Amino acid sequence: MNVDWFDFELPEHLIAQTPLADRTASRLLALNKETGEIAHRTFTDLAEYMKAGDVLVLNNTRVIPARLTGVKPDTGAKIELLLLKQLEGDRWETLAKPAKRIKVGSELWFGDNGSGEPLLRAVVEDEGDMGGRTIRFQYEGIFQELLDRLGEMPLPPYIKERLEERERYQTVYAKHEGSAAAPTAGLHFTKEFLQQLVDKGVKLAYITLHVGLGTFRPMSVDKVEEHEMHSEYYELDEQNAEIINEAKSSGARIIAVGTTSSRTLETVAARFEGGSIEACNGWTDIFIFPGYDFKLVDALLTNFHLPKSTLVMLVSALAGRDAIMKAYGEAVREEYRFFSFGDAMFIY
Repeated sequence: MNVDWFDFELPEHLIAQTPLADRTASRLLALNKETGEIAHRTFTDLAEYMKAGDVLVLNNTRVIPARLTGVKPDTGAKIELLLLKQLEGDRWETLAKPAKRIKVGSELWFGDNGSGEPLLRAVVEDEGDMGGRTIRFQYEGIFQELLDRLGEMPLPPYIKERLEERERYQTVYAKHEGSAAAPTAGLHFTKEFLQQLVDKGVKLAYITLHVGLGTFRPMSVDKVEEHEMHSEYYELDEQNAEIINEAKSSGARIIAVGTTSSRTLETVAARFEGGSIEACNGWTDIFIFPGYDFKLVDALLTNFHLPKSTLVMLVSALAGRDAIMKAYGEAVREEYRFFSFGDAMFIY
């Protein structure tokens, strides 16, 4: 399966640079995966597609201010680190830029304590591929407080505008810190709209998947099957597993909010071999592309994704590649807003 099969032309002006003032003001493209029918709606029309008993599965990860800008004290060279995964204690998997200047043994400084000393030091312990570096931090105080003070929200590289309000890159239900990127499909919800759905009889379930390295790395292969996903940490507790089990046994729909929720649900389903699921946690590197048979996910709320990305492949697995390419072509013609701060798509 060629990666190029998932390519499409996207005018740059359709890449949303800033979030809308009202989270729920986005447009919604609804795609019936059985018939291929497309409808152009607004996000709050999602309520019309929901039925009592449906379960919306939301990823409650919280983005950390994971982008750090500092210097190499020996040369004064400016460097940037993106924190991707906490390994253990103060060791982190990161992306470094410019990576060629950052070798094993390099020391990096961040911030200033007022007397010429850094608030945060880092030593490079290992080099990975494509700019990956394993870093050990050294500091006094509480790391999270220093990160809040020194770090910036790790917006994707296609967003050039500065984010004025950090919370707009968090979902309103974000809870467990650990992501290097937001689960962006959830950015459309307000607490009020979620309550409106609950009042209609929709149930909410929460999973956690900390979005990591794979989000920032393009595919570097020609054949889809040759791509390897990086692993990301997930958790599902007993209460939410039970909500999902009850819905599945009653014939209600499991509606994933975002590709991260989809990947977590399908990972858990595989872990329990399609039977009742239980509370669990672990690491997933599941790669979903056409030919995949979904075990738990019946419908998906998502954003519009990058050409030739693993996320376009995932939605193509659910709705069919031809239907997705047609829908994306129509979204371009209708000038939908794309990517993290863009409009939404509901595949049902």
